Amino acid sequence: MATLTEKKKEPSPLLPTTSRFSNSTAHTTEIPAQHAPSPTAAHPPAHLVAPFSCNFNDPRIAPQRKAFLKAMIFGGIFLTIVIFAVFSIYWGALYLVPCGKLKGWVVDLDGGRIGNSTLAALQEANANPAGTVDWQIQPASRFVGGAAEIADRIVNQNAWVAIVINEGASDRLSNAVANVDASYNSTDAITVFVNEARQENAFRSLIRPYLWKVLPTLAERFSEELSSELATQNPGSVVNILRNAPQIITLPVGYTIDNLRPFDYPVATAVTFVGLIYLLVLSFVIVQICAGARFISGLETKLSTVSLIKTRIVTSFIIYFFISIFYSSLTAAFQVKFGRKYDSAGFVIFWMLHFLAMSALGLALESMITLLTPRFIPFFVILWLLSNVSVAFMPIDVLPSFYHYGYAFPFWHVSSAIRSILFRTKNTLGLNFGVLIAWVCVSLISLPLFQWFMRRRMITKIAAQKAREANEAPPVAAPPVPVPQAASLPPQPESEKAGRWRQVGKMVGRVPVKGKGKTPETINEKDTPVTEETGNERGDVGEDRRL
Repeated sequence: MATLTEKKKEPSPLLPTTSRFSNSTAHTTEIPAQHAPSPTAAHPPAHLVAPFSCNFNDPRIAPQRKAFLKAMIFGGIFLTIVIFAVFSIYWGALYLVPCGKLKGWVVDLDGGRIGNSTLAALQEANANPAGTVDWQIQPASRFVGGAAEIADRIVNQNAWVAIVINEGASDRLSNAVANVDASYNSTDAITVFVNEARQENAFRSLIRPYLWKVLPTLAERFSEELSSELATQNPGSVVNILRNAPQIITLPVGYTIDNLRPFDYPVATAVTFVGLIYLLVLSFVIVQICAGARFISGLETKLSTVSLIKTRIVTSFIIYFFISIFYSSLTAAFQVKFGRKYDSAGFVIFWMLHFLAMSALGLALESMITLLTPRFIPFFVILWLLSNVSVAFMPIDVLPSFYHYGYAFPFWHVSSAIRSILFRTKNTLGLNFGVLIAWVCVSLISLPLFQWFMRRRMITKIAAQKAREANEAPPVAAPPVPVPQAASLPPQPESEKAGRWRQVGKMVGRVPVKGKGKTPETINEKDTPVTEETGNERGDVGEDRRL
């Protein structure tokens, strides 16, 4: 008889496998294929490269090297654009100085010969386009208080400089000529009132050099006229004057420069100009510290939008408050006197000024770092710094009209307020503080808007990323079911009919008792017990024929 013995075969991947056992039905199981690892690529992924093991030209880090060079090249290109677009603001401010003229007054309190000559000379100087002062003749009747009132007007910044021909100057010269007065002092004829502390750079580079050029020319011309007149009218008097009082002929008209508010604290430059740059740098560092603290602590992503906005604003004000007092204390440590104009309140005003200045400068950066992110905020810092510096080193009056925006920028107002506190210049604190507060308010409006916009954008981005990951994720495969071995199969229950037939078979000796004789694998077709299922396979009919 043909045997039913089958050889065991290895299950083919993803193909049904059938095993036939005694008293059991066929079991089919899908077995997933086991894939061997793919061959190692020529350049393994970056995460498979050991740390600190590559040189720059290593082919294993080619993607990283490409990304690095791309970022460097595009960063350099963008920085070049910034140089030409932003640095030009500062270079342009220097290039055309002076683009305009400073307002100057000429007041003739004398009404005589010296006054007339001075007015004529300065009107002629106005015609020179190279001049730095626009001389405006003011009537003496406008100044009831005389020279003292004119000086007060200069302190109050009604003009940058005033040339005053003192009352009785011509009469004193005539008496000196007539009496050959050796005590004659020509410098009493003209007084020049200036206010250096208003803008020391303007005084040192524009006003004073121009005065040194115009006034000596005026005195020399007047000396020639007087000498010619005396030589014509009384030649003998010329010799007598030259022998006993030569200054009457050689320098009949002189001048005195009265610096009403000298810039007498050299260390003040640290707070009126250069220190403003440091103030902005400090504000930027504080912005970076606050941003880093939020990211390190996780508050940036844990807090709600409203809580995050409140946290950013409150923490900024707190740190500006304390840093500004330390900054102000540093200035006081170098013997700068704050009580010249405002007495004991001077230091507090100075402190509050720098608190508002840091708030105005820093909150603007706090707002922009939200929109630009830390990656691009340095470029805005360059713009913010140069646009402020360009209008603080020289009077805006002598800059091109483009730079008139400086009247609304923080640096100009901080510098103006400091000069009022330290040097007793015009009190403009109300305007200065008002502009700084306005900048703070602008930032308090823009910061929540930018934060809300970026938070909405982040939420949308995260939602889109999750949806994309869900769509791209492969279906989860069911774990493979192991194929049971013959020895481990549980005994199959027999039907009632099969049991009766087995007992009959035992009586006739055709079917071996279980556990004796042949094993299920060696039972041939003749010895196979006829069950309900196997009987149907062999074509046997029902139970009546078996019995």
